[in-house]
Amino acid sequence: MTSERHRQAALTAMPIVFVALWSTGFIGAKFGLPHAEPFTFLFVRCVLTLTLLVPMILLMRADWPRSAGLWGHIAVSGLLVHGAYLGGVFYGIYQGMPAGLAALLVGLQPLLTAGLAGPLLGERLGATQWLGLVMGLAGIALVLGGKLDPGESLFQGFGIGALASVLVALVGISLGTLYQKRFCTGMPLLSGTVVQYLATGTLMGLGALLFETREIDWTPTFLLTLGWLVLVLSISAILLLMALIRRGEASRVASLFYLVPPMTALEAWWLFDERLPPLSLVGMAIAITGVVLVVKSRSAGTQSPTIQSRSR
Repeated sequence: MTSERHRQAALTAMPIVFVALWSTGFIGAKFGLPHAEPFTFLFVRCVLTLTLLVPMILLMRADWPRSAGLWGHIAVSGLLVHGAYLGGVFYGIYQGMPAGLAALLVGLQPLLTAGLAGPLLGERLGATQWLGLVMGLAGIALVLGGKLDPGESLFQGFGIGALASVLVALVGISLGTLYQKRFCTGMPLLSGTVVQYLATGTLMGLGALLFETREIDWTPTFLLTLGWLVLVLSISAILLLMALIRRGEASRVASLFYLVPPMTALEAWWLFDERLPPLSLVGMAIAITGVVLVVKSRSAGTQSPTIQSRSR
């Protein structure tokens, strides 16, 4: 009986642990980027992740995608879900955007995905989803406006390039979610992730080769950060996600993703003294409520594409 209670407690905690791990990705970017440029950083991360994932797949004898067409579709989804998303977030934080604000902006992905699902997939939005979209946009406006002092620029502390790159991340993961839902329904989770990282690593390597010095300061902080991002996020989070999906818990993870922005904001406040004024906190609460309304109003029994796209 005691072991059964422990098992149930572990199952209950798993979705929360998964979301907590996800939130630290933004913190990892903040720690690591002073020591390596963003594309170089992500290229090394992809290479190390693949070095660990490929032997794992061989040992587990996991299935690979069954057709060349599916390999291509998975690669495209990886370029959007990982390449545009991670590249945009890391570049934005590298250019000075606070980690908490970056997490909030890309946390609007369910809103943008719902808005794009109509014209791209023929899905209709209900009244509750439209209300969630409006609340999300209004909340973001309050977050940004609350950070301004009289006469201060909207981009104080970071440039318009940082905001543009994070918006690219938001659009990339939203389009990637829809693309993956439409074309990658037969994707094996673990080996499919390898294909996505192969495509992403190639893109990041080209970016580093063309636009960066590729110099890395191999400090203990950078090594620890890189180890955390590879082992805890890119490997452990994927295995945890697989376990959740097998136990039918994926929908619970989807409903908890709205906790990522406030969790990241709290971590950034504790570690980096990133602060949000009261008006911005109100805006964050409104934006998160909007995301909740969109996520909760999805059709019952349909697996959220958000979960399919968020393996790290």
